[in-house]
Amino acid sequence: MTGLLVAVGAAAGLLLGPWLAAVTVRLAGRDPAARPSTTRVATTALLAGAVLAAAPALTGARPAALAFAWVGAAAVVLAGVDLAVHRLPDRVTGPAVGGCVLALLADAVVLDSWGALLRAVAAAAAAYLLGTAVRLVQPSGLGGGDVKLLALLGLVLGWVGWGVLLAGVFAGLLIGALGSLLLIALGRAGWRTAIAFGPPLLLGACVALALVAPL
Repeated sequence: MTGLLVAVGAAAGLLLGPWLAAVTVRLAGRDPAARPSTTRVATTALLAGAVLAAAPALTGARPAALAFAWVGAAAVVLAGVDLAVHRLPDRVTGPAVGGCVLALLADAVVLDSWGALLRAVAAAAAAYLLGTAVRLVQPSGLGGGDVKLLALLGLVLGWVGWGVLLAGVFAGLLIGALGSLLLIALGRAGWRTAIAFGPPLLLGACVALALVAPL
């Protein structure tokens, strides 16, 4: 069953790719008529196919797979928009949080995974509060979208375990720091250049989940 769901997820991601690419460029440019390039469509489709296939491969055949698939599809759009305009739209993050909660709630009802659900909610709250505190101390460090993204990642990583959440955040910070140093070394950025923080966080979450897969 898991193998079948992986194949279905990959096919669904490839089919959703053109739509996700269109959503990305339209949100980035705030232009409802914007059209993605062929390269963006192909890249988005491949990424979407990978993340939607990874969801059931990570969790197995259970409702929680829908949560990871939704967050994965949202991550593709969020990363694309953040790289383009340094913005993480609430129109993507908000529904992803809601869909994730509903899927994890269904998993708890069907498979009695209430402990994991409570841990996920607590992790999301902790990640949100931590991000808010960092933003208050250093407003230029995190944006409001970054804080909400931390809450979303807290849900999925916290559902797996506290250690996975800590590993994901640490990996995201490390990837972001290394990426910034690389851009500075290549002359593509300066020490005061604003760097998109969303993609490193999302990549760090993927690394943490990959290390514990399959659950």
